[in-house]
Amino acid sequence: MGIFDEIKKKLSHEFIDIIEWLDSTDDTIVHRFERYQNEIKNGAQLIVREGQTAVFINEGQLADVFTPGTYTLNTKNLPILATLKGWKYGFNSPFKAEVYFVNTHLFTDEKWGTKNPITLNDDRFGLVEIRAFGTYAFKINDAGKFIIDIVGTDANFTNFEINEHLKSLISTRFTDTVGEANLPIELYAANTTELSETCLEVMQPEFNSVGISLEKFFIENVSMPEELKKEIFEYSRIDKLDLDKLTKFKTAKAIEAAAANEGGTAGAGMGMGMGFVLAQQMGGMMNPMGGQPGAAAPQQTSPVTPPPMPVQVHYFYASNGQQSGPVTFDQLKALFANRTINKDSLIWKQGMVNWTALKDIEELKSFLGGSTPPPLPGN
Repeated sequence: MGIFDEIKKKLSHEFIDIIEWLDSTDDTIVHRFERYQNEIKNGAQLIVREGQTAVFINEGQLADVFTPGTYTLNTKNLPILATLKGWKYGFNSPFKAEVYFVNTHLFTDEKWGTKNPITLNDDRFGLVEIRAFGTYAFKINDAGKFIIDIVGTDANFTNFEINEHLKSLISTRFTDTVGEANLPIELYAANTTELSETCLEVMQPEFNSVGISLEKFFIENVSMPEELKKEIFEYSRIDKLDLDKLTKFKTAKAIEAAAANEGGTAGAGMGMGMGFVLAQQMGGMMNPMGGQPGAAAPQQTSPVTPPPMPVQVHYFYASNGQQSGPVTFDQLKALFANRTINKDSLIWKQGMVNWTALKDIEELKSFLGGSTPPPLPGN
């Protein structure tokens, strides 16, 4: 071999066309291999590293896709491009094509959240608003489809660009999913794992349609207004307690609070009144006949028969198409206060012929408030 052949061989090795991408970032998803006029030599070396896919685009049309490995480009491993170019017996160097490298590793800990409150209709609390946020993970599972449908001609497509699109998609599908779940409002925060799994299943097909695989989806928090939280906690306590006992307990607490208000005459009067009641009760226990200690016993009289004890009225009510009860007047009032029933709820008690709306029963109109007093005499 002559000296010129050696030089020619050496130069041919030094000028081998190498197509590769070394990613020095953490957020690049797609990088277009830049070459003057996109010219690629016959026999060029294509190097696709692990976590990458190389995609050839010819005049806007998807051509050949390469998974990790090293390739010598010719008509054998460029069958689609050869067809598009009309190569029958090989091609002459150079040829023009765009090469895109797609990052196929898993992108983790991406943030999502609802930009605006989601309005839900709860059977007990009416229209309520909630917010939610969390994280998700995705990767590109169809590089060709992703470039055609999402990237287009962007030379350096980053994570930030796709995240805005994905977060909008997630927010929309999350709203649809929680709306169709029709759970009691307090259960959304308590069932984030099950809700996350449902959302992942619902969103996956739409992600796949653009070449993306939604690998993980997590709801970290579901929040609601503070006043609604207080109502839910109060309702939960009422639901667990006996309503009659709860009413008596709250009445006793109110009396205790009033008696403890030493700074006002009302509190002092309440305290004195309770003292008189206790004194009378103690006196009655010490002197069953009702006389004063040390006084002569009163003259015996014929026993007086007290009137019969009043019979407590019990009510039945309709809720969600079901008959419930019986409950007392105070219990029915508490059910109205916590919105289990309303003014249009059907009520029945002994002596009534038919079920009647609460607002039309005279003794229950006090629940509605805003009663109007009768006109003054002489007007």
